Amino acid sequence: MDRRDFVAGLSVAGLLLPEAVAYATIAGLPPQRAIFAAIAGTAVYALVGRSRLAIVSPTSSSAAILAAALGTLAAPDAAKAMLATLAVALVASTFLLAGVLKLGSLTSFVSRPVLRGFAFGLAVTIIIKQLPSLLGVEGLDGGIPQTLHGLWLQSGQWNWTSLATGIGALGLLLALRRLPKIPGALLVIGCGILLSFALDLVGHGVAVVGAIDLRLASPSWPALDMMLLSQLAELVLPLFLILLAESWGTMRSLALHRGDNIDADRELRALGWSNLAAATVQGMPVGAGFSAGSANEAAGAQSRFAGAVAAFGLTVLLLAGSAAIAHLPKPVLAAVVIAALTNALDPAPFRHLLELKRDFMVAIGAALAVLLLGVLDGMLVAILLSLLLLVQRLSSPAIVRLGRIGPHDFVDADRHSEARVPANVSVWRPAEPLFFGNAERIFAAVEERSKGEAPKTALVLSLEGSVDLDSSALDALIEFERRLARDGTILFLARVHDPVRDLLLRAGAQDLVERSSYSVDDAVAAAERRDSTHD
Repeated sequence: MDRRDFVAGLSVAGLLLPEAVAYATIAGLPPQRAIFAAIAGTAVYALVGRSRLAIVSPTSSSAAILAAALGTLAAPDAAKAMLATLAVALVASTFLLAGVLKLGSLTSFVSRPVLRGFAFGLAVTIIIKQLPSLLGVEGLDGGIPQTLHGLWLQSGQWNWTSLATGIGALGLLLALRRLPKIPGALLVIGCGILLSFALDLVGHGVAVVGAIDLRLASPSWPALDMMLLSQLAELVLPLFLILLAESWGTMRSLALHRGDNIDADRELRALGWSNLAAATVQGMPVGAGFSAGSANEAAGAQSRFAGAVAAFGLTVLLLAGSAAIAHLPKPVLAAVVIAALTNALDPAPFRHLLELKRDFMVAIGAALAVLLLGVLDGMLVAILLSLLLLVQRLSSPAIVRLGRIGPHDFVDADRHSEARVPANVSVWRPAEPLFFGNAERIFAAVEERSKGEAPKTALVLSLEGSVDLDSSALDALIEFERRLARDGTILFLARVHDPVRDLLLRAGAQDLVERSSYSVDDAVAAAERRDSTHD
């Protein structure tokens, strides 16, 4: 066992405890439900997951959605407790089904700049959500704009003792980072409890955690009608989406930092088993939270063993110190969460994109979407941004005029002045794969640019980027050939993949298949031979 995993695990345990209490409050559930879920989820993921840095426990966004979901159900409080457990079980089933169906490939449609923007926006969102606890303000719900507006309206009710306690805890946490061998979160929690006794913080209006019931209630099944169950089933999808958004965004971001590879389908199944374990202990939904994962990385974790240590440490901490934890000030909880996220506020990834002059505004847009629209809607906007980028790039009619360099190679003639363009043959290559959204525009662009050249007897089109064609692109290609033929130009195809050849044969374009080659050099040679034969 690497000693760094042990220290990181203890540090994460110190973070998971205050996080769990805070997120249970958001969900309107007893704190033990979040703590039990954190222990079960973290332990199970350490066994079946593959991300060495991810910590699977309750998250702030899923807690907020669970609270909103339960609030829409017309059921007594006793029934809502059971409905929460049922919701977690349904979320677990959804993850397992998605993993079995191998739907993890859908996550690859979110680009890395979007993920980086999402991670930054998520970190800022969680930090701002901790401000009411720091300032001793209760009852603020809604998104970031609503939270900030509510804090401003209640500025006269801010508790300065609460703020001083939180800022002091935050300062100590940041200072302890210079001593990575010390589990700073645990130390600060202990100091917060001692300070609560010594200065009578409760008497100064500082909120504390309160008593934690360690008993696991016996499961009961209240009378539920089908209408209520169907409403619950409808609310499972938002929970699944938010956990998927947070978890995959966190896992990918952490993996990018370390150069790790993770399998999306396997992670879906791991999240399913972790949520099933959480449901078994009547806990809350669990996912790979960004704050816990960032804290695990910052503490120097090297493997998933750090997660196992965190689960064990949290169990010991709960059993040995539940009476003391009841006196833990909530501003200290907020400080622990904020400190865990400060590493995620590094602007370096944005500077890198700005220097590359690529995708900077996309990353900024993803961050703003999370901040202004919330995590779920923000992630949906981020996914939409990724898809729009893909469509915009693929739909671009960018084409390259090729020229010969050396005996057999063809390169961009406009970028390489030494490249020789064949005398009677023009050679073009689409910069993107052909599909229904760009084929007609690309062929039109080839025709337009060809008009600016001396008349050619043949045109070679390189299809190296098009492994296959849809029916629209196929029709556009055949129509393109016919237009060229009417103008006296013969179309030859180069770098034609076998699926495209098969498709052309099925379409009855036998002549075009006969004028297809596996290399540009062969296609140009065939065009020149035909030209010389006709001469």
